[in-house]
Amino acid sequence: MFGELGYDAATFQAIAVRSDLTRPAINHYFASKRVLYREVVEQTNAMVVASGSERARAQTTLVGRLEAFIAAAVAVDSHDRSAAAFLVTSVLEAQRHAELREDDIDPLQNLRAFVTWAVTEAIKSGELAPGIDLPAVVEMLVAVLWGVGFYAGFVGGHDELERITGQLRLLLEQRLWQLQS
Repeated sequence: MFGELGYDAATFQAIAVRSDLTRPAINHYFASKRVLYREVVEQTNAMVVASGSERARAQTTLVGRLEAFIAAAVAVDSHDRSAAAFLVTSVLEAQRHAELREDDIDPLQNLRAFVTWAVTEAIKSGELAPGIDLPAVVEMLVAVLWGVGFYAGFVGGHDELERITGQLRLLLEQRLWQLQS
């Protein structure tokens, strides 16, 4: 409901109806809409960004790490089509409502931290040149990954997402524009 309607328009009553619970049942576990919202952000962030980051840490190259992260996010999308939309809107809501900004569960900050780590490791291993503009490369990759999340949440279906991420993999592997012989 938060991803669909936004923080302001999502009411406990609407959430209760959608989840097939009573409003008092929701209030029993969550004292306020802000507490419920924080829990949803935390769980969705863990499901998408944290699990993708963890899966990616097992890889040894930047491309492998980015591909693993994307694969984890696509796997979540196959089970929960609302996750990407919610994460995207949660960043917007944090801009509108200062009280919703919590650095420890900020999906965009967590994604940025993961990408910074992955790019830094690629520099250390010699995979990327040491003189690259680290902040610019990180932000470019964050923008690409966040754009894929926006697409997943609002534009295309799961089949389109799989096709697009497949093409993104080819781009990252420098195989998208290879000449056919």
